[in-house]
Amino acid sequence: MTATTLAATAALLLTACGSGGNDSSQGDPKGAEAGKHSPTPSVPASASGKSEADRPDVSLPKDLKLVFDFEKPSDADAAAALDDAANYIRALDHGIAQQDPNDPAYQFYSTGGAQKYAKSQIEAWVKDGWTVTGNDRYFDASVESAGEGKSTLVTFCRNQAKFYSKKVETGKVSYTDENLDSYQRFSLLMSPSETSAEVWQARQIEVQGRVEECKG
Repeated sequence: MTATTLAATAALLLTACGSGGNDSSQGDPKGAEAGKHSPTPSVPASASGKSEADRPDVSLPKDLKLVFDFEKPSDADAAAALDDAANYIRALDHGIAQQDPNDPAYQFYSTGGAQKYAKSQIEAWVKDGWTVTGNDRYFDASVESAGEGKSTLVTFCRNQAKFYSKKVETGKVSYTDENLDSYQRFSLLMSPSETSAEVWQARQIEVQGRVEECKG
């Protein structure tokens, strides 16, 4: 997927991962989300230096850990776009944990197709009575200019082998075994918010499943 193609289309691909595990369920939405994750309960300061107080809460339950193993770009805009791509993922998981399809966090970090995607993912988890738990890792990030320099394409891999679904009512975890379905590649078209140039929003998203290249 090239930057031009992603900018021109809203490729909202719902991927279904985590097959082949034990205690799995047909209704288990694991992997259907474009990112349900966050490494720590607090939001790291963005590359722009904007204070945490100006941003929405994306804290997560103690049993959910997101790891963003990214190298920080030297370019300030690229670093800010990468930071807020991670915050979009955190916000999506925050919405699932809060069981709120209208959670303000993902709305703050997204617009357009990416915002519709996040809402649809949260709605799916809430409808089926699931929340998220475990460890979710994102790595091998790349950042490139798109849309004549007005936008940035952020791409990274994901390993969700230890990221599980959990029933809200019972707390029962649906464990799955690691396999090719555990590996995905995310492509996020990021651009500065119309209300604050210091905040970057995800505008479009594509999620590719079963990505062999992300296993390395």
